[in-house]
Amino acid sequence: MSSNQLKGTGVALVTPFKHGVVDLDALKRIIHFVMEGGIDYLVCLGTTGESATLTRAESRSVLDTFVTTSAGHVPIVLGALGGNDTAGIIRQFSEFDLSGVSALLSSSPAYNKPSQEGIFEHYRALADQSPLPIIIYNVPARTCSNISADTTLRIAEECDQIIGIKDAAGDMMQAAMVIKNKPEDFLILSGDDPTALSMMALGADGVISVIANAFPARLSQMVEASLAGDFDRAVQLHFALLDIHYWLYAEGNPTGIKGAMEILGLCGREMRLPLMPLSTERYEGLKLAMDYVG
Repeated sequence: MSSNQLKGTGVALVTPFKHGVVDLDALKRIIHFVMEGGIDYLVCLGTTGESATLTRAESRSVLDTFVTTSAGHVPIVLGALGGNDTAGIIRQFSEFDLSGVSALLSSSPAYNKPSQEGIFEHYRALADQSPLPIIIYNVPARTCSNISADTTLRIAEECDQIIGIKDAAGDMMQAAMVIKNKPEDFLILSGDDPTALSMMALGADGVISVIANAFPARLSQMVEASLAGDFDRAVQLHFALLDIHYWLYAEGNPTGIKGAMEILGLCGREMRLPLMPLSTERYEGLKLAMDYVG
């Protein structure tokens, strides 16, 4: 696939639960809702989708629901094939049916805290074996291991199957260094809604969003305006959603966005342990912020 298909607005969808079971009917509603809101592609079974707590059978049913419900209208990026065991991820390439998937989103190894050389070799090994293009996911707040600008650029230059990076490091200097020096067709995607506008002002290609679960049209319009160079319009749309970000992350992700989805009537705020549903106090604060936005 062309990396151009993954420019713009991707949305990392929640996985709704009802009485402990994956709520596939709610998931279908959410997929239709964000597609009607103008998003460019779907991200299935990422961090926001609570993939770490799903069984293999549940993951399969969630991906199947993405594929059948989206019906080929937008690309699907699968975020489930990551982890801290390089060989284990490679085994999943052949064990997991990837029909209907356009690309993979694979987070940098967590917990074992590899060196930069280890991170490079990890992604080179994945690139050598993957049947699909891969987007790197750099999220130091979760992995405790940042992918440096030099390592990202080395991967971009040497690993043809790696087509881009979802950057949630929140380091504008690091992002600028990658954007300045990257190969032309290497995607830079913000992995952090509050800094997405800043990254696109530097030249990033879009965002993989959380808030777009609840506000797909407004977020998509902000990204579209940014990519068109209409930053007056983009800033206006960014500021319209700005006060909601605090409530979405005050108790972690996807706790906050699940609360927002319940407020919208799209699914419940139920989580799987060890995560807990959004507290009543924060739920009410989020509701007020959303009511103000409209």
